[in-house]
Amino acid sequence: MQDDGKLFVGKSVKPEYLTYKLANRHGLITGATGTGKTVTLQILAEGFSNAGVPVFAADIKGDLAGIAAKGEAKEGLVKRAAEIGLEPYTQEAFPTMFWDLFGEQGTPIRATVSEMGPLLLARLMNLNDTQEGVLNIAFRVADQEGLLLLDLKDLQSLLTLVGETADQLTLRYGNVSKTSVGAIQRQLLILENQGALNFFGEPALKIEDMMRTTRDGRGYVSILAADKLMQSPRLYATFLLWLLSELFENMDEVGDPDLPKMVFFFDEAHLLFNDAPPALLEKIEQVVRLIRSKGVGVYFVTQNPLDVPDRVSSQLGNRVQHALRAYSPREQKAVKAAASTFRQNPAFDTQEAIMQLGVGEALVSMLENKGVPSMVEKTLIRPPSSRLGPITPVERQGIIQNSPVANLYSTTEDRESAYEVLQKRAQETAASVEEAQGEPGAEAPTGGGVGSILGSLFGIGVPRNKRLTATQRVTREITRTVTNRVAGNIAANLGKSVAGSMGSSVGRALVRGALGSILRR
Repeated sequence: MQDDGKLFVGKSVKPEYLTYKLANRHGLITGATGTGKTVTLQILAEGFSNAGVPVFAADIKGDLAGIAAKGEAKEGLVKRAAEIGLEPYTQEAFPTMFWDLFGEQGTPIRATVSEMGPLLLARLMNLNDTQEGVLNIAFRVADQEGLLLLDLKDLQSLLTLVGETADQLTLRYGNVSKTSVGAIQRQLLILENQGALNFFGEPALKIEDMMRTTRDGRGYVSILAADKLMQSPRLYATFLLWLLSELFENMDEVGDPDLPKMVFFFDEAHLLFNDAPPALLEKIEQVVRLIRSKGVGVYFVTQNPLDVPDRVSSQLGNRVQHALRAYSPREQKAVKAAASTFRQNPAFDTQEAIMQLGVGEALVSMLENKGVPSMVEKTLIRPPSSRLGPITPVERQGIIQNSPVANLYSTTEDRESAYEVLQKRAQETAASVEEAQGEPGAEAPTGGGVGSILGSLFGIGVPRNKRLTATQRVTREITRTVTNRVAGNIAANLGKSVAGSMGSSVGRALVRGALGSILRR
């Protein structure tokens, strides 16, 4: 049943194929719980892997991990294979890499705070517009001061600095309230409690490590262990969106290749779109539309076709619809909407067929010549060659230890970044205070004002005393003059950076990371 250039999906009145050359036109797999979505995802991943295409997919329940083990010739599977003419029906394991944000069930995945960028961080922390604005200002300050933002403690230290200099930053960027800074800090604490502490840091993931092939030319299937991650659904959705945007930014334009460069399965897709602001939805739509030219196919997997906004759904050409139930008004609306997305078949009522499909059956419509959708057909989905269901912990650990990326991300790095720099400045300030206090009649510098700001930034302490010698008075006046000039230069530079942000490297830095390329356009 194999056909060169095509992936065998199942059989209706004819064999149903997904054409590799059109696989980067994206797709949608929908259906109620228990109707066979995971198996469909598994057989598609198997087909892409055999064709030499790397695959990424999240494993929500642990069932998809079975792709790493050889399947069993169970009676029901053998019967289905014979029924659809799948001969020979062989069992095999597929090259697999397991990944885990928490580093427990796979190779750790990390990203730096800077790579994630303010847009996705704001989404991750569910910040309002005002708080998101303060976060963008914080990133601008980091750029101005040359502060690396790698992990959460870097961002927390930076926000402390922003809070301490809020009055001065407000004059240049608009309102920067300590209340907003405090709200962001609280959200960071929540993220830390949810396990994001493990995700932010170095060594950061290199996308090319997920795009590996074996010596015999098969594509690796990257499986993200997501059962624990799903307890933090916003972290799950934001991470997958970041990964998708990293693919977009790091891959070259290739047009429509004979084989996609990678296929990305986005399971539980509704989590990406729930409560997403219009600006983010617009960027998601742009990424989905433009990443096709990078040779990446994106397949959304969800229970309800209404979970995917129309602007995104209209770009998903390859469709597999498993059974839906229609007991509530919303479910009835979903069935009607799903039926309307297919090229109708006069042989049956599509809407009725969706509610009558059995487990392992689906309505299938794939893109054919010139990208035209095929007429929808009732299809028996082929059985997988790999194992149905999870693998054992021992099997998983063996695969992780033998993974080609096993030693690349196992040890964390903590090089000097914003946290260490600001800590060093604080220590220098404290040392200058002690030195000033050690002089006869000298007092410690007082808080507030430009002197305090520069003290926190550069470790400058300005001793103050009513009984100063003539030399000390001259020194004090020189120090004040230098302080005011430095402060003026900082203010002027900040003003210039705002005016020129759209054309400067600082302006580009604000939109780096996730979706950065789109925003820069």
